[in-house]
Amino acid sequence: MRYLLIILSVLLFISCKNASEETKIEPTLEAVEDSSEKIVMEWDNDSLIYPEEKHFKNIRQVTFGGDNAEAYWSFDDSKLVFQSNNKNWRVECDQMFLMHASETFKGAKVPPMISTGKGRTTCAYFLPDNEHFVYGSTHLVDDECPEVPLRKNGKYVWPVYDSFDIFVSDLEGNITDQLTKEPGYDAEATVSPQGDKIVFTSMRSGDLELYTMNLDGSDVQQITDELGYDGGAFFSPDGTKLIFRASRPKTAAEVKEYKDLLAQGLVQPTEMELFICDADGSNMKQITNLGNANWSPFFTPDGKRVLFSSNFEAERGFPFNLYLIDLDGKNLERVTHSETFDAFPVFSNNGKYLAFSSNRNNGGGRDTNLFIAEWQD
Repeated sequence: MRYLLIILSVLLFISCKNASEETKIEPTLEAVEDSSEKIVMEWDNDSLIYPEEKHFKNIRQVTFGGDNAEAYWSFDDSKLVFQSNNKNWRVECDQMFLMHASETFKGAKVPPMISTGKGRTTCAYFLPDNEHFVYGSTHLVDDECPEVPLRKNGKYVWPVYDSFDIFVSDLEGNITDQLTKEPGYDAEATVSPQGDKIVFTSMRSGDLELYTMNLDGSDVQQITDELGYDGGAFFSPDGTKLIFRASRPKTAAEVKEYKDLLAQGLVQPTEMELFICDADGSNMKQITNLGNANWSPFFTPDGKRVLFSSNFEAERGFPFNLYLIDLDGKNLERVTHSETFDAFPVFSNNGKYLAFSSNRNNGGGRDTNLFIAEWQD
């Protein structure tokens, strides 16, 4: 489950401005050429890049306020879809918003909401036509935002809502298809760069496993089958591999705790490692053994490394930073040097840019914003 601020949400509570202060805000979307080669980025000054962050040539802050995360590029790199709970944008919990790649949302400028505005949403991802996207939503069960438990028996937890299903929508917010109808949690859908398959997490087997399906929801195939939470999966650029995060309870006590929480629609996020496999589930291999939470992995544009977020160097649960690692688990390299939170890294399809979420430049508060960096190796 890639909820907004997946790990940080259980460490820091988010305070947003009162929505009543912005009662006259209207959504705006400026026209931009639908070609990544014609997009002109207006970069911020280098003060947003820490001296050690050598992979960032330039950077731009996209949002200012609230929780903003999981920004995913269209196939032509001209647009991104992301989720936010910014109260000034008239939402009470995560909804989906659209932006062109060169836009910035500050002050009274608000992106168009392209989900229904009902229930809670998660994990939107563009389809190959660049005019539709898939996302998870709870709106069929309840128009209201579901409750978000953060602790159980003194431990941090995430909710796994059985009301989540996966939908297809156009960029006007009109739902055009429902891809999952099985009882229980179905969410975390991402699309292969080859434009032929979707990978997602589902509870249909009784455990949180990975599945793939065609773009129309047909030919569902189970990918993982080991006890534990499997989620946050992405295809490699050539569509032949999957990278994902997983918990793997081993001892009798760990297994009991995992099953007891899952029966209540909860999982613990504090111990996860990264796994890689072929797109059919074969050749499964664990590539991190770092401890703590290792998550939000994404393949580099050449498909030879993985960029991910981790707090394995932290003594008290944070900060989270971005790291690179080879597909065989070697050559770990730290990329960001924040003292708070960097996560959700996603490369543009042309390999030039990296969208990610960070607490940097938030005035010492709790806002998590979107940033786009020009990437260099």
